[in-house]
Amino acid sequence: MEKVFDWLAKGCAIVAGVVVVVITLLTTWSIVGRWLFSSPITGDTEVIEFAMAVVVAGCLPICQWRGDNIIVDFFTTRASARTRARLDRLGALLVAVMMGLIGWRTVVAIFDQKASGSVTMLLQWPEWIAYALMAPPLIVTAAMGLYTGLTGRNGAVAGDFGDDPVAALLRKETRA
Repeated sequence: MEKVFDWLAKGCAIVAGVVVVVITLLTTWSIVGRWLFSSPITGDTEVIEFAMAVVVAGCLPICQWRGDNIIVDFFTTRASARTRARLDRLGALLVAVMMGLIGWRTVVAIFDQKASGSVTMLLQWPEWIAYALMAPPLIVTAAMGLYTGLTGRNGAVAGDFGDDPVAALLRKETRA
């Protein structure tokens, strides 16, 4: 299961990275076109909005899987490693619940947007497509959060930024 999650996390991150490059090129092209030829790309902001939804959703799985989410440890700095590990597992379960709810509502939105025929203003693109591109990474993130919360394991490996004493303790507990 961990290899599948690792593959999915990397795949989503690669897609998100490619989309960021496309956004950059599109933005540059539109600005240069506006500046030199008084002809920006029509609907560039709509495309960028769609693309950013994909980027944000696409980066969530790798952050969750590698344990690279931002944490606020102000209240837990004096807690034992075991307590922090348990709180991390609880946090992963909460991520699973939230991403599950958001993923579920995103899937519902796909069908709602498709049924209503909602389209973007300038390009007339069906809005359900953006939701459809966001749903898989959200659901994958929920599954990863559930797995991490239940097993205490994630995809953090030695040398990753996500490798910290709490993650090491989690790996030690699960191997024993």
